[in-house]
Amino acid sequence: MRTGRNLALLLALLLVCFAGAVQSQGYPANVVVAVAELQTIAPSTWVAGTVVSRNDAKLAAEVEGRLVQVADVGTQVVTGDIIAEIEDTSLRLMNDQLVAEVDRAKARLRFLEGEEKRFASLAESNLAAATQLEEIRSDRDVARGDLAVARSRLAQNADLLARTKIMAPFNGVVAERLMTPGERVTEGEDVVRLINQANLEIIARAPLEYYDFVTPGQLLDVRTSRVSVLAAVRTVVAVGDENTHQFEIRLDLDGSPYPVGQTLRVAVPQDNLREVLAVPRDALVLRSDGQNVFVVDGNNQAKKVSVTTGIGSGDNIEVTGMISPGDRVVIRGNERLQPGQSVNILDS
Repeated sequence: MRTGRNLALLLALLLVCFAGAVQSQGYPANVVVAVAELQTIAPSTWVAGTVVSRNDAKLAAEVEGRLVQVADVGTQVVTGDIIAEIEDTSLRLMNDQLVAEVDRAKARLRFLEGEEKRFASLAESNLAAATQLEEIRSDRDVARGDLAVARSRLAQNADLLARTKIMAPFNGVVAERLMTPGERVTEGEDVVRLINQANLEIIARAPLEYYDFVTPGQLLDVRTSRVSVLAAVRTVVAVGDENTHQFEIRLDLDGSPYPVGQTLRVAVPQDNLREVLAVPRDALVLRSDGQNVFVVDGNNQAKKVSVTTGIGSGDNIEVTGMISPGDRVVIRGNERLQPGQSVNILDS
């Protein structure tokens, strides 16, 4: 009996030793790797920014009257589409009156031009006719002026009539309806707010001490809690606010994943660019002994390397330690990886 128990105990010890040996060697772990690279980056600080449209307008009434139609919020429009209409009854009636005045002025001018031709032939032999000819010519000139005035008044009324329709000056969406049909508007009163959702930019403000490190065309990291993109600096406003001691940065957002009004963070450089060895942030493994990365050697075995982090840029961060440019570092599957464990590199 005792011999059987000893044999069982011995087998158990052998199994434990074998398991320990296997564990120390490590089963091949599926991992994804990236390459440590020399990159030119600069230390940065995060500042708040807001997504705005470069075409964001409140469209106002240009004539007085009662609103008969206003586009609903969310309506998509293109340049030239009618967004709102103002009652035009009085202007149409005025237009009819002015058309009649133009016709009357034309008739008066035709009559005087005919009289001028008739008296011109009589004036050659009749002194009285010559005097009347001068009067006719004077009346003709006055009639021409009256016709020009009537035509001008008609054109002005036609312009007002056209302005009873508020049309989209650019492609966009109706974001806000400031007045509703039935309300009476005065000249210059806002009716709707129109926003172009395709032509976006970011407005951010940073401390003046970083002004020298931001230049037009520079790519800055922009992120929210879910989305991160690179945006190009369109312009830097070289005027600091005397109260906040900040300057303004505007960044282009062509094809942006963000909506108008989205608040986000912008990484603003704090110093000049410098070359550093960088790895993806996902390569860092935080354990009780500090910050580490796993480097995959030529035999596809993981080697734990202790590193010190430095400045970051986007998804990459500077590291110093026993790591060199070109080293393969594990960025996926490193959470339970053990030093010396074999790895199976997956296609990233």
